[in-house]
Amino acid sequence: MERIPLAKPFWDKECEEAAINTLGSGRWVKGPQSKSFGEEFANWCGALAAAPCQSGSAALWAALRLFDIGPGDEVIVPGMTFISTATCVTLVGATPIFADIEEDYWCICPDDVEAKITDKTKAVIGVHLFGQPFSKRIREICDNHGLALIEDAAQAHGAILDGKMAGAIGDVACFSFFPSKNMAVGGEGGMICTTRPELADKLDRIVNHGRNQNLESIELGTNMRMSEVNAAIGRVQLKHVDDWVKIRNQNAKKIAHSTPVRENSVHGWHQLCIQTDNPNELIAKMDQSGIDARVHYPLILNKHAVYRNHPQHEIDLPRSENIAKKLVAIPVHPSLTEEEINRINSVLNP
Repeated sequence: MERIPLAKPFWDKECEEAAINTLGSGRWVKGPQSKSFGEEFANWCGALAAAPCQSGSAALWAALRLFDIGPGDEVIVPGMTFISTATCVTLVGATPIFADIEEDYWCICPDDVEAKITDKTKAVIGVHLFGQPFSKRIREICDNHGLALIEDAAQAHGAILDGKMAGAIGDVACFSFFPSKNMAVGGEGGMICTTRPELADKLDRIVNHGRNQNLESIELGTNMRMSEVNAAIGRVQLKHVDDWVKIRNQNAKKIAHSTPVRENSVHGWHQLCIQTDNPNELIAKMDQSGIDARVHYPLILNKHAVYRNHPQHEIDLPRSENIAKKLVAIPVHPSLTEEEINRINSVLNP
């Protein structure tokens, strides 16, 4: 019995040829592949401009720098997501303010966001968690309070909210191309996008030492460039991602679960998480049937050791605390066969 992995990166002959041809060109950085990948990605998701970079975490750091966020500023982040959503705020010298999540959709809670806005708040990072778009109220709250909205779309390639694709909902959006994501680049990679004209020209600079065409660093940046090989592979994968998201949605409908999908949205289904009071028991049963599964995420952000001296380390985020302990991620990737989906369902509904 072949084991069913939680994620299965796509690789085919076209990806291989794109990588080999780019290596053979002798242009390994700052070349036509990166330029075209950024343009094609922006066109695909509806952003005004996009720049490839080294990771989703790098994109988040760059997004904060675009708004000159630093010491003395606060940025509101969800209590339950991947750690870099918070640490990128800390790395620019600002303070992450942890907001609780929604009970049903598990994204950042609009009411808690509004309650935690102060005169120091400069931005909100909304995460489309597991591919579920966050509430449209987050955009409205940011507009009403003059705050930047940064989309953490690392898990949301192809997700849609009210007709807008992830990447075109916020002022700036950040994607990850880690191998487990909805599309990948043959290694580490990310993308930073913007819908704001005044930021469009800054994207390429901020991932390249803040330099302009005259090689003068006119703003603070660093080397976060994506390699040409990764960009070439990304261009191939981008042509397939819409189909893959459709298959993820089809698979999610076939698998026995009760995870709701927000109204007027398309879920990206990076992860399909089952909420259960007995996560270890479910994981063990999946393992016995040769299926990878794990708790996702086991620890909420403010409880990580890195934030043990943070003033919010001990604050109460009841929904985040309760739900984080109960979510088990199971396979939903587009490579699943009907037999594998049946095997997953046989564990969920024995």
